Amino acid sequence: MKRPTSPEICTEGDPVLRAPAGPVPKNLFGSEELGAIIERMVRAVRAEPYGVAIAAPQIGVPYRIFVVRGYVLKHHERNDDDADVAFINPTIIRKSKKTGEMSEGCLSVPGVFGTTTRSVRATIRAQTPDGVEFERGGSGLIAQIFQHECDHLDGVLFIDHAHSIGSHESEQ
Repeated sequence: MKRPTSPEICTEGDPVLRAPAGPVPKNLFGSEELGAIIERMVRAVRAEPYGVAIAAPQIGVPYRIFVVRGYVLKHHERNDDDADVAFINPTIIRKSKKTGEMSEGCLSVPGVFGTTTRSVRATIRAQTPDGVEFERGGSGLIAQIFQHECDHLDGVLFIDHAHSIGSHESEQ
């Protein structure tokens, strides 16, 4: 099986990926500890050539946090200049009834891809590292990321509901 570039990323079979993550406690907001967790997540996702987002359980941290690469949220070409965004204690508050089939992969299931059915639009409510609540909506890839990462926080991997699963050996 292909391994992730970042040694921090947990792969399928690690029990942390199958356990529901707990909420980030109030006392961690604004702390160096929370900042360090988010920084580890950023380093791990940026180390992956195809990484666009990562959930805390993917680095072995059982908290409800995910990080999305900034260039994805800004609909830019891939670059490291746009700040990545942390979504803490996220909840999907709206999803479109309209769904679509999407190709999907995961840093924790390296080299494996499949087709998932996801809502084409999704809105999420989350908190910043300082505890400020915010909402963010998106369509297409952003909606897919929100749903994929929230699945991670619930102990679900995309392979649990994908079809046409296969490997892309050429990407090793």
